[in-house]
Amino acid sequence: MADLIDQAHLAIKAGNGGDGLATFRREKYVPRGGPDGGDGGRGGHVYFEADPNLNTLLRFKYDREFEAERGHSGGSARKHGRNGQDLVIKVPTGTVIRGLIEGEEQSIDLVVPGQRLLAAQGGKGGLGNTHFTTSTHQAPRIAELGQPGEEWEVDLELKLIADVGLVGYPNAGKSTLLAQISAARPKIANYPFTTLVPNLGVVEVGDQSFVVADIPGLIEGAHLGVGLGYDFLRHIERTRLLVHIVDAAGVDGRDPLDDYNQINEELHEYQPELAQRPQIVVLNKQDLGEAQAQLERLRRELHVPRNNLFAISAATGEGVHPLMARVAEALRDLPASEVALPPSNEIVRWRVPERDPNAFKIEMIGNGFRVHGQKIEQLVSMLNFAQDESLDRLQRVLDKTGISDALRKAGIQEGDPVFIEKAELLWSEEMGR
Repeated sequence: MADLIDQAHLAIKAGNGGDGLATFRREKYVPRGGPDGGDGGRGGHVYFEADPNLNTLLRFKYDREFEAERGHSGGSARKHGRNGQDLVIKVPTGTVIRGLIEGEEQSIDLVVPGQRLLAAQGGKGGLGNTHFTTSTHQAPRIAELGQPGEEWEVDLELKLIADVGLVGYPNAGKSTLLAQISAARPKIANYPFTTLVPNLGVVEVGDQSFVVADIPGLIEGAHLGVGLGYDFLRHIERTRLLVHIVDAAGVDGRDPLDDYNQINEELHEYQPELAQRPQIVVLNKQDLGEAQAQLERLRRELHVPRNNLFAISAATGEGVHPLMARVAEALRDLPASEVALPPSNEIVRWRVPERDPNAFKIEMIGNGFRVHGQKIEQLVSMLNFAQDESLDRLQRVLDKTGISDALRKAGIQEGDPVFIEKAELLWSEEMGR
């Protein structure tokens, strides 16, 4: 069986911010040049963008790790580092992107061409030493590192956006019909599961056009993952109208009526609403004597309104034009979409609840303590511990924010390890003052 191309698991990372610079102005006639280190540039963001020219996630079969450019470091003379280039990952329109973002399960649906998801934000550039001057400290030898860019693991799931979904058992003639009514050229052969991936075709009826999706054949147990059904049932979810194609000739030895009932049962088991979606039923293969012999029985025993029941031959084109005229008419009577679509140029973001950046908590781990908190973790991630003044700065922040007192109340002792972000420090009362 071919590899599925409507799901993918990716690791994405935004660019780190560029480092700030700690330098001092040196001019011939300025005996006391001041600090002039520039700030680092922002790291590149990672976006996902819906592209209507794509209909597969095939490119992610091997390319699964993506990283945006980091920001450039600041320069002397207060020169700001260049921002890192954003990375835009194009995906088919109709792609759902899911991830565990800051502890929250998030899901974003890109349903409009050009719509973007800001999936990972680039890190802020580090501040140069010009930002650390005070009235009592005129020559700071400290600058920040760039903030690390966000990094997440995300799952992509493609749900094709089509007006009409062709459903039915394998070999019922879905691909043949799609080739007959559109410019699509799906693979067609006389064996089960000829269609391994959904195919799309654009159909024109008069001045009306619509998109038709050929969904791989369903079999009994499809909603449980049997055959190919479970992996492709999701593609029917967005369709407004189903065209249910039945092999009226029963060439594979099955009763066409049983096939019809079984497909509807699979739709109901997967998603009950799908079985209630408007259907037009097609009794295909009327170019064969076996299909003509069963036609009256099927018309009698199928509880389908006559205006939604068609006998055709997809292979010869017999009856196809009246069928397509009825499909176009049915679509005109159905709502275009039950969901208000966003603007095509909208940039969406993960819906992460707001948190107090100054809040923190202390956790005992082994023989040490871990400090959690948005602001303190960001500070530590940007500290350059090779600079003595950075540790002094950390000590002041721990005291000012109340973290030092909280660690004492938690029972910290001289020499105990303190973990903040990716840094490991040893506690001393000098640190807490």
